[in-house]
Amino acid sequence: MASIIVRGLDDSVKQRLAAQAEEHGRSMEAEVRDILTRAASRPHVGLALLEAARAVGGVEDLAIPERSDAARGVDFG
Repeated sequence: MASIIVRGLDDSVKQRLAAQAEEHGRSMEAEVRDILTRAASRPHVGLALLEAARAVGGVEDLAIPERSDAARGVDFG
């Protein structure tokens, strides 16, 4: 099994990780391992959409309709 060292981690991040680990009843190392494992195995939405488009022949030939509406400003006041 591989190991990594993370240098320069902000103290507030370490404190939040420690709190999360305590909430989940595990060590901080186990908490970080779980977070990294889930993050690394999560599908990338953009790549999934690209692959889906390629599977149906791509999107290069799709017509892009011209916009006929004008952008509106927002009044925050």
